[in-house]
Amino acid sequence: MKDLKLPLNKNEVEGILSQYGSPIYIYDEEGIRKKARKLKGSFSKLHNYKNFFAVKATPTPAILKILHEEGMGFDCSSKTELTIMQKMGITGDNIFFTSNNTSLEDFQLAVQLGATINLDDVTQISVFKTALKDGPLNRVAVRYNPGNLKSGNQIIGEPVEAKYGMTQDQIIQSFNELKQLNINKLGIHTMVASNELIEDYFTDTAKILLDIVDKTEKEAGVKISFINLGGGFGVNYKPEQAELAINKISESIEALLKERDRSDLTIFTENGRYITGPHGYLVTKVRYVMEKFKKYIGVDASMHNLMRPGMYGAYHHITVLGKEGLEPTNAYDIVGSLCENNDKFAIDRKLPEIEEDDILVIHDAGAHGHAMGFNYNGLTRSAEVLFNVDRSTKLIRRAETTDQVLQNVIWE
Repeated sequence: MKDLKLPLNKNEVEGILSQYGSPIYIYDEEGIRKKARKLKGSFSKLHNYKNFFAVKATPTPAILKILHEEGMGFDCSSKTELTIMQKMGITGDNIFFTSNNTSLEDFQLAVQLGATINLDDVTQISVFKTALKDGPLNRVAVRYNPGNLKSGNQIIGEPVEAKYGMTQDQIIQSFNELKQLNINKLGIHTMVASNELIEDYFTDTAKILLDIVDKTEKEAGVKISFINLGGGFGVNYKPEQAELAINKISESIEALLKERDRSDLTIFTENGRYITGPHGYLVTKVRYVMEKFKKYIGVDASMHNLMRPGMYGAYHHITVLGKEGLEPTNAYDIVGSLCENNDKFAIDRKLPEIEEDDILVIHDAGAHGHAMGFNYNGLTRSAEVLFNVDRSTKLIRRAETTDQVLQNVIWE
């Protein structure tokens, strides 16, 4: 069963709202550090293992700084994410650049930073070569799409329907070109699931990668030095779900590598959600208690603060602060103010009786939460606060203002 205990007490949450406003994102530093150490420790027996945190999940520099201190690299997918790395002073093998439909400008910045560049399609190679300008680069990978060899899941979809990655023949073609360049190490990457809670799924992915490694080395005449298993380690969002057993995954992959005599391969992953997801909370205050054909709770957060429930139908547990011990006697839809009927954090959710000005805490919002925010209806994105190990708080992103939303408008 999931541990639903909050890292903050009611007084601490109320103090944060009083100081910084509502709605707001709160991140638990201690929880993030512990999870980062757990992942690193679980995979420590694999050769030169490193997790490249998916910046897209939580692109807030204060959070990224914590993860860098815990030994993580960073998976970037855009020029802006690369620029965050540049401003933080992070370069070289600490960056794994995985993008698609990539511009020359993006490739140029990735090369400038010395990032490991992961090519998504064979057509990108000529553009990448232009950015490289015959210069050296330490590591380059290609992204593999296994097609019918592997099934996806609800969030990322089936590989045969995915826009990402190359077929086996395109992998061989790509390495025949790449081996002519001044690249020190070559690797293969794949990413075929998101938020997966079945441990064996990741071992099956490793098997598929090892198969294409063998084929590539034989047919392209290259040495593959590393594989990137992608991300996808899931979060047990629902109370009845068990946490992903990452020790089981690491032990199974270690045994597989020994069985295939490939313990020499460096193993990378790019998990983001697993690290920060459970340790971020969207806190929101109740504005209205409404009863129409059903009961609605109107809060000051909306789908623009957290779009996963509206976009994916995703479940996020909700705590009514101060009423944790009360029976869930009422069924409510928890709704925001966006002019869209899917602007709902929960539908028919059983909760204790809710009153105006109650505080709701939406759990597991620490990844793909604030990062996926938007400005539809001219709504502004919330602030972010770090709840430090010593129980102090630090503002790590200011709340957006209406003036900032309108600043690029040309009025005349």
